[in-house]
Amino acid sequence: MSRETGDNLDRNQSGNLPMASVMDTYLSRRTVMRGSLGAAIAMIAGTGLTACFDSGGGSSHHDDPVTEPPVTEPPAKLKLGFQSIAGSRTDACVIAAGYSAYVIAPWGTPLNSNGNPWKSDGSNTSTDQANAMGMNHDGMHFFPINGSSDDGLLAINFEYIEADALHPNGPTTDGTGKRPVEEVRKEINAHGAGVVRLSKVNGRWQVMQNDPLNRRFTTASLMDIAGPLRGTDHVKTKFSPTGTQARGTNNNCGNGYTPWGTYLTCEENWPGIFVNKGVRPADQVRIGVSASSGQYKWETAAGDASEVNGEFTRFNVTPTGASATDDYRNEASTYGYIVEIDPYNSATLAVKRTALGRFRHEGCCPGLAVAGKPLVWYTGDDSNNEYLYKFVSDAVWDPADATPADRLATGAKYMDKGKLYVARFNADGKGVWLLLDVATPTTAGSTLGALYGDLPGIILNTRGAADAVGATPMDRPEWTAVNPLNGDVYLTLTNNSARTAAKVDAANPRGPNRHGHIIRWHDSDDHKSFTWDIFVFGANAAGAPDINRSGLTELNQFASPDGMSFDSRGVLWFETDNGETTLTSYTNDQLLAVIPTDLVDATGKQIPVNAQNQVDLRRFFVGPNGCEVTGISFTPDNKTLFINIQHPGNWPYTDKATDVTPAGSRVRPRASTVVIQRNDGGEIGTA
Repeated sequence: MSRETGDNLDRNQSGNLPMASVMDTYLSRRTVMRGSLGAAIAMIAGTGLTACFDSGGGSSHHDDPVTEPPVTEPPAKLKLGFQSIAGSRTDACVIAAGYSAYVIAPWGTPLNSNGNPWKSDGSNTSTDQANAMGMNHDGMHFFPINGSSDDGLLAINFEYIEADALHPNGPTTDGTGKRPVEEVRKEINAHGAGVVRLSKVNGRWQVMQNDPLNRRFTTASLMDIAGPLRGTDHVKTKFSPTGTQARGTNNNCGNGYTPWGTYLTCEENWPGIFVNKGVRPADQVRIGVSASSGQYKWETAAGDASEVNGEFTRFNVTPTGASATDDYRNEASTYGYIVEIDPYNSATLAVKRTALGRFRHEGCCPGLAVAGKPLVWYTGDDSNNEYLYKFVSDAVWDPADATPADRLATGAKYMDKGKLYVARFNADGKGVWLLLDVATPTTAGSTLGALYGDLPGIILNTRGAADAVGATPMDRPEWTAVNPLNGDVYLTLTNNSARTAAKVDAANPRGPNRHGHIIRWHDSDDHKSFTWDIFVFGANAAGAPDINRSGLTELNQFASPDGMSFDSRGVLWFETDNGETTLTSYTNDQLLAVIPTDLVDATGKQIPVNAQNQVDLRRFFVGPNGCEVTGISFTPDNKTLFINIQHPGNWPYTDKATDVTPAGSRVRPRASTVVIQRNDGGEIGTA
C-alpha cells in the first residue's frame, strides 16, 4: 500500500493478544527466569531461531511436522555482484555501478489507436485514459511469449490516482458539490490493471502499441464472480440480479501469478470508493466503508443524464430499494478479492476468485508447485493489526495443467475450492494455521458457522472470522515471497504506528513499529503449522539497539519494507515505502537485495541478517524524490529487471531514468516502469 493511499486506521477491535499468555508458558517450560516481556521477545526474535532453518530450509526439530525438501545437488553458490550504493535525495533514479535504467510505459502511454497520445497539460479525455496505461504503477509480472526473454506481456496494477496531476487543474466540483462526470470517468479509467506487450528492439525494450493482447481493466470493466460467493444473496445487485458478475477492480496494489500462466491482481484499499449513509453491516464497518462520502466522491455524479446502468450510483451502497436487486447495497461486497486475468487471451473476462478471502489484499504469492500436492497462495491484509492468510487448493497439482487449453478453467479447478487459513504466530518460534470454516471453534466458545452461517458468510466477513479464531494481529502485512530454492516464505511487515509498547508480541516485537521488518516461515507438509523467525528489522543505522536489531549501516539502512520478490536464482529483492523521518532525510525509497541461503552459521543453519553478516544486504537502486519504489519482475533469463516508480514528485525529465530534472524545472509527474539492464548484458545483481 502506498503511503499516499489508505487511512492507516486500526479497525481491529478484536483484542487478539495471544502472545502474553503464550510467553509465560514458553518461559515456564524452559525454566527461564521471568523478566520483562520485551526481554523475552528479544531473546526469541533476536536469536533468529537458528534451529528452525538450515540452508535447505528444513526444520531441525525432531518433533516438528515440517517435511524436509527433496535433497538435490546444490547449484554453484551465488554471490551479489555489486557494491551497496549510498542514499540519494534527487529528482532522478540512482543505480549500482555497471547498470543502466530507462523509463518505459509511463502513465498515459496509449495501448491502441483508440486513445490520443499523453498530453503534458493533463487534458487527455476519459476515453484516452481507458485505452492507455493507468496511474501509479504497482505490482506486475512478466509473461514471456513462447518462453522468450526478449518478447512478452507485462501485466501491471494501477493502484490509485493523483487527481491534481490527472486533470489540468486538479479535481473540481460544481456549486452543489457534485463531481463532473467526465472527470469521474477519467478517474475510474485510471485505476485497475492492464496488459501491455513489450519487445526488445536493438537491445532496448519498447511498448508494442496496437498489439491485440494490449488491454485495460478499470473500475468499470465487466468481470465474473467465481468461488463460494458466486450466485449468493451477498453479491446480487441491480446490475447483476443473479450475483454472477461485477463491475471493475480498484486500488490494485500487490500481485501474484499462477503455475498455468495467469496474473493475479489484488484489491487493496477499495473500501474508500464506497459510502453507506445508512446502517452499515458489520463487514462494512470492519473493512472500512465510509459513512460520510467516498474518497473521490464518485457517487455525487449519480443522476447525470449520461449515466449508464448506475455507473456512478453504485458507489453509494446505502439501501434504497425493497431488496438487493433494486439497488446497490451489495456493490461493496463484490470487491475485496483476488482477481485472475489471462494475459494471453484478450477475449476473456477477469474473474474474482472469492475463495481466497475478502479483505484488503496486498500480494498473492504462490508456494512451490509440487506434483500430487495442493497449491498454495499467501496473502497479507495491509492495515494496522491485520492478518496473514493462505489458501490451499482442494485439487492437487497436475503438471499437465501448466499449459492448459483454457487457463481460466484451470483457475477454477485450483482456486474456487479449497481451504482458507489465517496465521497465529506463537512465541516459541512455531505457529498454527487456523482454518476459516463453519466448524472452526472461536475463542469465545462458539463456531464460525454459528457467527456467519455458512462459508460464503465467513468469506464476506474474513476479517471478523480471523478476529474470532484468535489470529495474530500483524504490523501491516504486505507482500509475500517464496524462496524457489527451499520453499521458505517471507512477508514484509511495513510498519505499525498504532501498536503500543504494551501490545508487542514475538512476531511484532516493537511498538510503535516505525521501521517495519521481514518475517519468514516454513510450512509443515500438512499445511497446519509452521516454524518462523524474523529475517531482518528495518532501522536507521544510528538507531538504539532496540531499534537497529539487525546491525544495519548507512549503506543498507531502510524502513517500511513493501514490495518483495525472489528471482529464480534465490536472490531476495525488496523495496521500501518509507515514512520514517530519519530515513527520509537520508534517502528516497530504494531497492535492496540479499541471498538468504548465503546467511548461515558455522553449522550451515540459516540465520537472520545481523551485525556480522549485514554487509550481504545491499542497496541496489534509489528512486527519485517523492516516490515509492514498487512492483518487481524479471525476464526468464534474469537479464532484465522491471520495477515501478509510483507518485514521483518531479520526474521523469527524459526517458533516461537517471537524468536529473534540472533545478527550477517542473514536469507533470508520471508514474512509470523502469527497465534495468546490466551494461555488459549479464544477469542482474549477481557476479
